[in-house]
Amino acid sequence: MISTAHLRHLQASPQKVRLVVDLIRGKNVEEAVGILHLTRKSAARPLEKLLKSAIANAENRQEAVDVGRLYVKEAFVDGGPMLKRIQPATMGRAFRVQKRQSHVTIKLDTRKG
Repeated sequence: MISTAHLRHLQASPQKVRLVVDLIRGKNVEEAVGILHLTRKSAARPLEKLLKSAIANAENRQEAVDVGRLYVKEAFVDGGPMLKRIQPATMGRAFRVQKRQSHVTIKLDTRKG
């Protein structure tokens, strides 16, 4: 039984979010929540909420699911749309600032045995 949760338009670059997602991929759900709770990256809080949402999706989808046997089967980050802004510079110039966004997907499954 696979349950998924999606987080779209996270205001953080995919490169930075992938650093945090790599920490929890393949881990048990309780261990992954603990890792995200203690991680001091800015993307850790939204990812913790997303993981808890995936756990709730699994519980709502099937009443008899054992949360202790759930693990993070897949977790990946895709790039979202970029907000293009202008940063004023000296001598009348302007530099473009690209504020990157991320789309995160987490899939949970139960361990066999």
